[in-house]
Amino acid sequence: MSAMEGESRPAQSHPAGVAAGRANTDTNTDTGAGEPEPHKRKSGIKGKLLIFLAVWIGGVVALVAIYGFHGHRNTAFEPQNEFKLDNWVNLGIFSINKAVLYLFLAAALTCFTMIYIARRMQQRPNKVQAAVEMLYELMRNNITASAMDERMVAKWFPFIGALFLFILFSNLVGYIPLPTNTEHEITVFGAHIPSFSLYAATANLSIPLVLALVVFVSYTVEGVRKKGPIGYLKGLIPGGVTGGMAVFIFCLELLSNVMRLMSLSIRLFANILAGHLIILFMAGALAVLLGVAWLGWLTIPFGILLFAFEVGLVAALQAFIFATLTAIYLGGAVAEDH
Repeated sequence: MSAMEGESRPAQSHPAGVAAGRANTDTNTDTGAGEPEPHKRKSGIKGKLLIFLAVWIGGVVALVAIYGFHGHRNTAFEPQNEFKLDNWVNLGIFSINKAVLYLFLAAALTCFTMIYIARRMQQRPNKVQAAVEMLYELMRNNITASAMDERMVAKWFPFIGALFLFILFSNLVGYIPLPTNTEHEITVFGAHIPSFSLYAATANLSIPLVLALVVFVSYTVEGVRKKGPIGYLKGLIPGGVTGGMAVFIFCLELLSNVMRLMSLSIRLFANILAGHLIILFMAGALAVLLGVAWLGWLTIPFGILLFAFEVGLVAALQAFIFATLTAIYLGGAVAEDH
């Protein structure tokens, strides 16, 4: 009996061993199944990129085969006319054109969004309120308070904050395709409708120049109010400089103040205009200008990347630089050692 029992024990323990082995196998399988998920995601991204690359190259080859490699230059197409201002309503110096439209859109968006959010502030902020509070901290602490004392911050923060938001919205609205191109109209059911185009009010030099003039007048008036006319002019000369060198430095400082108008206005204008022109050319204008069909398909991905770069970085960066320089000029105008 004992021998039989000894022989029967392994037979009884065998199912338990099999079950344990299956459990270990299941565990290993579950563990292994969770490991390749990132690898699968990477493989999926690579697969999509390869498909996109194949379609992109295939499109270029197909267009070259259909239309040929060389084209004929299109002399009738003038890309600079995208930024030409045609008066829609003639009122002399108060005429209405697309630059005026974009200014109104930027002003309306600035007022509406800030008033809308201010009236819906909560004790426990949602995502939108949290983003606006971060923007407030950026405008007040990083831009305004970094260049002036608390008294000046309380006085000038509304101006600098409004200037930052207005320029930001002006830049961002410029990347929204709107039917504002009255030179190239399209016909829909007999109605002539302006074609869609990208345009920013800040891509016209007159708009940044007016903003720069407002800043110039603001910090000049603030400096004269703080030190008096003579004291403000004397403040342009560093302490300890006398004689002919003082006259030379004074002239340089006057010229520097005038050059601030060009620095503020041209930096904003040139960056926004250049961004729009590059996007325009990469999105197909270069292909139309040269009459080369395959070139339009080749440059489209670069146009999309440049568009994302301009919207995601350049629009906010230019508003930040303009507002920061405004705060620096205001703070320097009332500084005792200036």
